[in-house]
Amino acid sequence: MAGFPIEPAGRIKTLPPYLFAAIDEMKKKAIARGADIINLGIGDPDLPTPAPIVERMRQEAGNPKHHQYPSYEGMLSFRQAVADWYKRRFGVSLDPADEVLTLIGSKEGIGHVPLAFVDPGDVVLVPSPGYPVYPVGTSFAGGTSYMMPLTKANHFLPDLQAIPKDVARKAKLMFLNYPNNPTSVTAGKDFFKRVVEFANEHHIIVCHDAAYSEIYYDGRKPPSFLEADGAKEVGVEFHSLSKTFNMTGWRIGFAVGNKQVLAGLGKVKSNLDSGVFQAVQEAGIVGLRDGDALAEGIRAVYQERRDALLPGLARIGLEVEPLHAAFYVWVTVPKGFTSAEFTALLLERTGIVTTPGNGFGEAGEGYVRLTLCTTKERLLEAVSRMDTIGF
Repeated sequence: MAGFPIEPAGRIKTLPPYLFAAIDEMKKKAIARGADIINLGIGDPDLPTPAPIVERMRQEAGNPKHHQYPSYEGMLSFRQAVADWYKRRFGVSLDPADEVLTLIGSKEGIGHVPLAFVDPGDVVLVPSPGYPVYPVGTSFAGGTSYMMPLTKANHFLPDLQAIPKDVARKAKLMFLNYPNNPTSVTAGKDFFKRVVEFANEHHIIVCHDAAYSEIYYDGRKPPSFLEADGAKEVGVEFHSLSKTFNMTGWRIGFAVGNKQVLAGLGKVKSNLDSGVFQAVQEAGIVGLRDGDALAEGIRAVYQERRDALLPGLARIGLEVEPLHAAFYVWVTVPKGFTSAEFTALLLERTGIVTTPGNGFGEAGEGYVRLTLCTTKERLLEAVSRMDTIGF
């Protein structure tokens, strides 16, 4: 039997290749050539999940009560732990019953929220450069992304006043992300206050991705969007345990804030997934309630790595943005190269995997992103290898 051609839907055909999948393919080819790869391309912590969290998971995984379907919104005990952590960390009060929603990692919630609020033809305000899931989730919902350029001249914050009035009128959602991926820039409460005012003026739901809020340096704690007056009336904040406690593979996160927005997202989720394994939620509670010291130890490791890598890059002639939070290093591409060409050069000549800035959006052209997700020794080795090229 000959079969028939199987055609993907238009929404799939128009998608660019997922950025990190493409980088993985480049890496595989380099390994096949025998290259000793230093992977600075993807933000996946190389440190293990802290032992107390793993131990709670080990205990709870054997409990039969966790072997059935969990609740869609997450265990109340987990949501209470989230609310307690927000109060302790940010001074923000949350009702765990309807202002906290458990997610299968924050990526899942970010990708699904447009399905709850965006109709075909609606506009979503998306930062560029930014996490690729923002425009992809918009596209899946039939919406149109309006890119807000994050430029060095504006401290990598979107210029809200530069958004055309007709675009703002059509906009349903705005995605923001501070500390920022890929630039690692932080935003202050004054900026979040302006966002609340803009959202109120144009009736736009704000979706703030705060996945990196607990990776910070020199004691400079980034604020929550919800600390701004009126923020809870206009939006939600997404968070994850992935980066804070090295739990990327565990898939647990949460969204907090406006109860109507969370109800809409929850309705999508109840039709598309069946919640987070309760043993994982129990382990997450340990991190949220008892993990401040664990997070401090993780931050110390990243700070040591940052303090080794950044001076080294500057010494060999590369221009690097200051790094106050997250674990990404935003490097200006030397003259004569595009982002993709410089990424290819580093991989072919030095075996170093980086991420081209234009993969995060048009405004990322002219940069590459490195991560701190490898040992200090390997980071110093990476600097030595780059130095052989000569910039």
